[in-house]
Amino acid sequence: MIDQPTIDRILDAAQIVDVVSEFVTLKKRGVNYVGLCPFHDDKTPSFYVSPAKGLCKCFACGKGGNAVHFIMEHEQMNYPEALRWLAKKYHIEIKERELTNEEKEAQSVRESLFVVNEYARDYFQNVLHNHIDGKSIGLTYFRQRGIRDDIVKKFQLGYSTSAKDGLAKEALRKGYKKEFLVKTGLCYEIEDGSIRDRFWGRVIFPWFNISGKILGFGGRVLDNRTKGVSQKYINSPESEIFSKRRELYGIYQAKSAIVKADCVYMVEGYTDVIAMHQCGLENVVANSGTALSEEQIRLLHRFTSNITLLYDGDEAGIKASIRGIDMLLAEGMNIKVLLLPDGDDPDSFARKHNATEFKQYIQDHEENFIRFKTNLLLKDTQNDPIKRAGLIADMARSIGLIPNEIIRYACLKECATLLNVDEQIILNEIKKIVQQRKDEYIEKRKKEQEEAEKAKVLQSSSPIQENIPDDETIPPPPFPPEEPNFPPSDNYLPQTGWDKLPFYTKEKQLIKVLIRFGERIVCYMEGENGEEIPITVTEYIQADLEQDSIQFQDPTHRKLLNEALLHLHDTNFCAERYFLTHPEPAISRLAADMLSERYRLSKSNEQAIVKDEERLHELVPHLLIDFKLSILEEDMKQTIQQLNLPEVAKDPQRAMEVMKHYKKLTETLKEMAKRAGDRVILKA
Repeated sequence: MIDQPTIDRILDAAQIVDVVSEFVTLKKRGVNYVGLCPFHDDKTPSFYVSPAKGLCKCFACGKGGNAVHFIMEHEQMNYPEALRWLAKKYHIEIKERELTNEEKEAQSVRESLFVVNEYARDYFQNVLHNHIDGKSIGLTYFRQRGIRDDIVKKFQLGYSTSAKDGLAKEALRKGYKKEFLVKTGLCYEIEDGSIRDRFWGRVIFPWFNISGKILGFGGRVLDNRTKGVSQKYINSPESEIFSKRRELYGIYQAKSAIVKADCVYMVEGYTDVIAMHQCGLENVVANSGTALSEEQIRLLHRFTSNITLLYDGDEAGIKASIRGIDMLLAEGMNIKVLLLPDGDDPDSFARKHNATEFKQYIQDHEENFIRFKTNLLLKDTQNDPIKRAGLIADMARSIGLIPNEIIRYACLKECATLLNVDEQIILNEIKKIVQQRKDEYIEKRKKEQEEAEKAKVLQSSSPIQENIPDDETIPPPPFPPEEPNFPPSDNYLPQTGWDKLPFYTKEKQLIKVLIRFGERIVCYMEGENGEEIPITVTEYIQADLEQDSIQFQDPTHRKLLNEALLHLHDTNFCAERYFLTHPEPAISRLAADMLSERYRLSKSNEQAIVKDEERLHELVPHLLIDFKLSILEEDMKQTIQQLNLPEVAKDPQRAMEVMKHYKKLTETLKEMAKRAGDRVILKA
């Protein structure tokens, strides 16, 4: 875990214009910079960067934030990874908590494996471009496949000579340890204790993780006459840093294009990915011949929910498509399938067409999974009623895996139409499958709870545990509780969809003021001895909401208010700074969004900002009244709707409770109006 002082140093050093300029061409416009948004197909510059506040924002798609958020979005990294990326750029040493000896050893081993892989990558590239065999064999192969030199460099392709210990000898001579050469799988040990290269006589395809580290390698043999070669392709074996079923070839080079297109093409092999990149389609990855795994699907789901499976038009390609569909459905992916013409794979097809032609072919021929799978299986059923019944059950099982009910129903209707059967027949099958999955989940949770209870009993009976004082058995929570200190309001507001209601806009306005001015003094109140006690914006908002037992509806807003109250009196506390650098990305991104709204700048905007700061004693009470009135109006509307429900009308006791609630709302409304008229601010 990176400590807060280190995070502060990173954020202080990170210049937003400097960071964004690595990926976007910026032009100065007034006090700001503007460029084409990297997160969507931007035709006219809509991406603004404010060096004064260290924020960026696209006013078309809405994405942006501070330097950390930009790197998170652009490079698809998590919060710690983005901080490390910036720390490396600005040469800042990362200080983290003290690791245990075991953790230090494990971390040291992992880092050593990455270092060895980086050396091997450089070695293979050097051989390809500078060794006589690399140029005459390796580069010749790539050029014969139509792969340009710039694409060779983009994917950092390489070559290993036919010498069976070329890499091993050179690495040992450079001081790299035999232990790590073997652990990475670059080499293997033979009976006499010496080591041999795994990839000798092959062209090399490095595997990268999403942050660009070298995980392992794939190698393709070029000369079938080479002794000892039995496989066309081999890959690095499983190691502490590489698991083929968890990774996707090309994800590092494709991640930005996937996010921008909100779609990914899935192919089978290395050269399929490379050829499609070369023809202009960069949002493509490969599972490299392995069965698609849940880990790979979840990795893709970080970037997009839309996937098109591109496979060869042969029987193997068709079976590969079928295998992956159900797993993708269960993870909530939207799937389309494209089988290329017989005799073509994505590699050969991409070499015959440019990006526009390839995209057009995909649009014209891709099918959603329902139509693809139904048409495919119908060919086998013909007029056999038993096989047809099996097809219905098979399709119902696939549709039942879809987590979203609306999408599931739409697929059900299309499937019924294609099979020409009653929807209810398929629906009954789906209900059985959904119920079966629920039962399995409940049973799994039940077993987990039973095991947890057993562990708790064993722990409580442990003689070591009995000697630990009560206050040490449960560590304090890392953050304050999410719920406010005051009781939640008793209302009939909807549990979902409230962010579309009018009061939510008022709530966001209050949160914006809290982030911008939370520590500022809004007014003074008179103490018991006649002294003036300063009241901050945060304290004023909390006290005013508490007075009417009203709270923010958004859980993130509630947490934000709670944390502001908790840290308000910390030395040099600044709400804007605190929330912009918050370790939870949801909160820091919210703060950045709130602050960036006022930086699509004009002089009139700047004047308005200054004016807001000067009139907090008027602005905060006004926003609170607006918010609470909006809440009450919505609550009263929802309460009346409750009274009109048949089940409430038939239940006298329930109806009486609803009417009492409505009466309470009316009284609160009157009291609020009176307080608003009587409000006196002693000193601003």
